[in-house]
Amino acid sequence: MDHSTLRLFLEVARRLSFAEVAAQRGLNPSSVSRSIAGLEDGLGVRLFQRTTRRMTLTESGAIFYRRVGELLDEFDQACEEARALSASPAGTLRMTASVAFGERMIVPLLPRFRALYPDVRLDLKFTDANVDLIAEGIDLAVRLGSRMVTDAIVTRLISTRYRICASPAYLQQAGPIAAPADLAAHPCVTFSLPGFNTVWRFRDRSTGTEEAVPIGSDVALGSALSVRSSLLLGLGPGLIADWLVQEDLAAGRLVDLFPAQDATATDFETAAWILYPSRTYLPQKVRVMIDFLKDGIGENFQSA
Repeated sequence: MDHSTLRLFLEVARRLSFAEVAAQRGLNPSSVSRSIAGLEDGLGVRLFQRTTRRMTLTESGAIFYRRVGELLDEFDQACEEARALSASPAGTLRMTASVAFGERMIVPLLPRFRALYPDVRLDLKFTDANVDLIAEGIDLAVRLGSRMVTDAIVTRLISTRYRICASPAYLQQAGPIAAPADLAAHPCVTFSLPGFNTVWRFRDRSTGTEEAVPIGSDVALGSALSVRSSLLLGLGPGLIADWLVQEDLAAGRLVDLFPAQDATATDFETAAWILYPSRTYLPQKVRVMIDFLKDGIGENFQSA
């Protein structure tokens, strides 16, 4: 019973699919199935209940999953502590972030990270779902929103704000938009999340006065990157995070319609947060990535 088989078991237990694990590892599903069957034979217990439709952990499997996960975490921690004394960061770092933040803010930094830490293998999962860090074996997450309520360790990466933007082409054909209330007469581009496509809220930076503006939308999108593309194509004004359009605003491809106003669909105070599971020892590979992100993003991005 070697470590590779146990790690394979943990992956199958997390995904409950031989096919998904096989695809992730570039293996044949039958080889994954044989390895798990061999593990079950060696233990003398059935770890998974399998039918043609679904797979679940047995009671024995659930106990084994919990204990093996704890033991391998301890083993990995011991290895990291030993390496930290004399070696550079190494091993696989599993990190998650939203699709838009990952593509726009993290991916451009990867060449520099790889040059600094060539022995760290990156397994990046960009998804707009809030994945379970423990269940998915995630070392580090970047999440967006107001203050995070979680059992994980949380630290602020950057403060963010939202802007109402439109393209010069849209403004040329639709006319200027002088005040937030004017948005009610325009077909807005919206993000299809609850609360994002019916009312936008504004707060005057000098007076603190707030107002809520009902908005109508002909285009609702499930991706922040698609919202940005639609704004650039002149489909209307839209609410979008500053970090996603900072280069477009600087280049004049988009216009900030209300630079003196804070805008939001939910909370005015938002940020990008770094999260990682609570551990007594923070692996070196995680520590260097946190410092790298704070240096590469946190110190170089200013939310105006």
